[in-house]
Amino acid sequence: MPFVLPAYHHPDFTVPALAAAPDARTACCERDGVAPECFHSTSMYPEYFKLDGRWRLAEESRMDACVVLRPDGRLDTVEARNLKAGDRVILGRTERGEEGIYLHCHGFEAAVREEEDQFVFRQGRSRETSYAKDYDDLAALLRHEREHGRIIWVMGPAFAFDAGARAAMEAMIANGYCHGLLAGNALGTHDLEAALLHTALGQDIYTQRSLPNGHYHHLDVLNKVRRSGSIPQFIQDYHIDNGIMYGCVKHGVPFVLTGSIRDDGPLPEVYADVYEGAGAMRSLVRGATTVICLATMLHTIATGNMTPSFRVMADGTVRPVYLYAVDAAEFVVNKLLDRGSLSATTMVTNVQDFITKVARDLGVYPCG
Repeated sequence: MPFVLPAYHHPDFTVPALAAAPDARTACCERDGVAPECFHSTSMYPEYFKLDGRWRLAEESRMDACVVLRPDGRLDTVEARNLKAGDRVILGRTERGEEGIYLHCHGFEAAVREEEDQFVFRQGRSRETSYAKDYDDLAALLRHEREHGRIIWVMGPAFAFDAGARAAMEAMIANGYCHGLLAGNALGTHDLEAALLHTALGQDIYTQRSLPNGHYHHLDVLNKVRRSGSIPQFIQDYHIDNGIMYGCVKHGVPFVLTGSIRDDGPLPEVYADVYEGAGAMRSLVRGATTVICLATMLHTIATGNMTPSFRVMADGTVRPVYLYAVDAAEFVVNKLLDRGSLSATTMVTNVQDFITKVARDLGVYPCG
């Protein structure tokens, strides 16, 4: 069955409470990076603001940002650290119209049937959950998004430690199922180590056997990449022909690698400044319609916070943004469960097995 996007339903602003709501209040920033008192903080859901008697949707959103009313009437969602003196920021701490602000959580949902049971077993997501339908739904979604959307992958280094997972992800990239990659220094480093030396942290990526002096492998690779000056130049210098980073470079898929305080190296492309890195991540997330976060708690939470649950398309239609969080740890995936049933799906499983199954379901990676 082909994938069909759910319809979005705008709020009914003719109901008395919303029709009679006041205009939203605003105040100007007095200093760069400092919001006015009582600033409104955004969520990942669609939010409407009443301005000059008319309810307007802020077309981009994210968690914990401010809404700036520009001189031309545009509504921009801006992190507090990026505010500038003179920016006109919307004020208010209520979200049901009382202050000209309305948060719309259920725009994609059909009416809940009154006969649905209020008590049911197995509502949480755990290792015991069956994910068969989730895999089928994801395959249908990715086929749709390859042609009509933008798929962003957020990946931890676990992929680089398994030959099959690397090959499956490379196949996904080669076949158009990846429009951007967010990761850290470790994923890039160990994937390039695997490409050059067939190890990750000194372990063979197929047999998992530790090699003599293998703990030097990633350090040697980092040194070589830094000598080359960039990942693409390293790939050319050392005739790399496999892996995730190779796939991104070969097929022109943009990637953002952000650093941490414990990184070796790092790779030349890694953002060392955390806020510059966050800005680059958000730039890549802008336009995303499906985001798949795999085995990286830090990047999953960061990406989840900067990803809205909706996207306003060029023709003005509103569609959902699908977010998947996949990890072997229940704690990690459950961090994003409050995003809403349509925009977040969590799966507790080994991500190496996950990516090979997804690639096989899509017919881009051989079975057996």
